[in-house]
Amino acid sequence: MLRSIFREGLFEGQVILVSGGGSGIGRSIARELAVLGATVIICGRTLEKLDTVKAEIEADGGKAHSAVCNIRDEERVKQLFAQTLQKCGRLDALVNNAGGQFLSPAEAINVKGWNAVIETNLTGTFFMCKAAHHVWMKEHGGAIVNIVADMWRGFPNMAHTGAARAGVVNLTQTLALEWAHYAIRVNAVAPGLINSSGMSKYPPEVQTLIQQLPRDIPARRMGTEREVAAAVTFLLSPAAAFISGETLKVDGAGSLYRLQGYVIPEHTAWESYE
Repeated sequence: MLRSIFREGLFEGQVILVSGGGSGIGRSIARELAVLGATVIICGRTLEKLDTVKAEIEADGGKAHSAVCNIRDEERVKQLFAQTLQKCGRLDALVNNAGGQFLSPAEAINVKGWNAVIETNLTGTFFMCKAAHHVWMKEHGGAIVNIVADMWRGFPNMAHTGAARAGVVNLTQTLALEWAHYAIRVNAVAPGLINSSGMSKYPPEVQTLIQQLPRDIPARRMGTEREVAAAVTFLLSPAAAFISGETLKVDGAGSLYRLQGYVIPEHTAWESYE
């Protein structure tokens, strides 16, 4: 059975929606919250994966519901939240974990690829926040945590997701101010290099490179999915009651050190201004 470092029953009676809950970090977040007493709604694009996580949660004695949802479709998002209220009667918190990207230098990203990543990572997050606000949190308060990324010094070979995640950080700050009078706290968690199941989506040569990246992290290792889940759990908990508009980095101090895995090609010196 999954055991948590947090107090047993911390989220007892609460309903928390986790997007992208069918695998990786989202799965870990959902399981952590459920073992602490929350009824967890996990949504994603593949019902089979969602149902597998639902079964894992139930095997640990937790409560979960699964729902297929494309967060890029605002009408489908509205339906998801309406169904959540109908099924569970409340919505205490939202974790926007769903996202996606692909490796590519900026000059090779076409319009379709750019829009797909922006619409999922930025627009989809906005749709989810807006729906949570409208259906429940405007009247009852709540907490939102958005999952972003380590893009503080640019994001070479992932310009699309770097731009989108930076937009989500600003959105987090904006909503924290606009919705403060509704008692809605909005924060973000920025994972660094995490040893997640999502790594398997990359080609073998990229996975080999990834295994070398911990040398550029002061902690000298990758983070774990549960370490990200723990950060999310803290921000949703009463212990973070005075925290809003912040982004918590879970990166082993990597964002303070060398730019992981990226080397600027050799080139002639730029012209100078004399």
